[in-house]
Amino acid sequence: MRDRSVSAWVAWLLAVLFYFYQYALRAAPAVMMTQLSEAFGLSVVGVAALSGIFYYGYAPFSLVAGSAIDRMGAKGVIPAGALMTGAGSILFAVGIVPAANLGRFLQGAGGVFALVGAVYIASRYFPASRAATLIGATQMFGMAGGSAGQFLVGPLIARGLSWRSFWISTGILGVVMAIALFVFLPPERKAVSQQEQAVSQRSGGLRKVLTALGVIFRNPQSILCGLIGGLLFMPTTILGMTWGVRFLQEGYGFDYGEAVMRSAMVPLGWIIGCPLLGMLSDKLGRRKPVIIVGAGGLFLCLAWILYGRPDAIPPYIIGLAAGFASGAAMLPYTVIKELNPPELSGTATGVLSFLIFTFSELLGPVFGRILQTVSGGAEMRLEHYQTTFQPMLYGVGISVLLTLMLKETGSTVRVALGRLKIA
Repeated sequence: MRDRSVSAWVAWLLAVLFYFYQYALRAAPAVMMTQLSEAFGLSVVGVAALSGIFYYGYAPFSLVAGSAIDRMGAKGVIPAGALMTGAGSILFAVGIVPAANLGRFLQGAGGVFALVGAVYIASRYFPASRAATLIGATQMFGMAGGSAGQFLVGPLIARGLSWRSFWISTGILGVVMAIALFVFLPPERKAVSQQEQAVSQRSGGLRKVLTALGVIFRNPQSILCGLIGGLLFMPTTILGMTWGVRFLQEGYGFDYGEAVMRSAMVPLGWIIGCPLLGMLSDKLGRRKPVIIVGAGGLFLCLAWILYGRPDAIPPYIIGLAAGFASGAAMLPYTVIKELNPPELSGTATGVLSFLIFTFSELLGPVFGRILQTVSGGAEMRLEHYQTTFQPMLYGVGISVLLTLMLKETGSTVRVALGRLKIA
């Protein structure tokens, strides 16, 4: 039992380190948009669209990753994802747009195996009472990577590190990480229950994969989880990680270094908020109140970011608070797992990632076009950003209403249902 516990922790830690790595790659273009614009001969909006291709790989491969990990286990698929991510980074460094498009796609397609793998390991090898805490801690590592992609990479670029050197180095790191994952991830243990054995015997073939996906997609609560998660993730993935630095430079007149520091506060807030909100949810035995409070806090912070006076509150506080509150976006990963059959936890996680990042995939370019339209091609000002990102504020408000329609899945409700069945 002790050996199994150590193996579980090793497996989870390796998966979340991979998640840290891919999140750093996801966030890095935001701090080198000027350099990438010059290198590829694209406008800033064009570079944002190029960066957003990450989600064209991430969203559809979420379904592939979830189904594959349910059938093959963590060791069978997570190293392949790391290898794809590293290869994508090297392709991005080639310096021509077609190769960069393919590279960014591969970064997203491979990177999704990190989150799905970490959540699968947390669900399969740890008690249900730790689920929200571990999933929150997983996102903590991811956002630490996102913060590193800005905090660390931004100053390095400012001091003369070439964008090409960065992507080549991270590509090599991805290959090394893939080897480490393959060597150290434990092999999948045999199914031990009759239910797991039955699932294992039935798991071959495309038809069975589609059947598993159908189970998740036909559950209306799964769709609700996706909508809530997507609306809560957008301020981070689109405004924070894609447009955050330029918004602060052009909207509020901050210099590059200060804009990077302020923008990086959002993922830093996630680092704190994700595990703490997960622990709070596990402690309360409820999911919905924590999601609602987090969404409400994010609404207030986003409204201040767009319309408040930046000098009225000490520097970095609002970005940090926004990141902390948006950590509630990880709780739908716990909820969707609890709302669907336990043997399909990987598929459920993949479906949720697909739904969430389809928002970013589809709406990221839309926000870029709106910004270009409202500015009329001229220099972008604060009011242009306000007009463009105001719908994002409404989306966070809608997520609160949708959460009210979500079924509560926390341990308090499960215990109450158990007592009713006994009675």
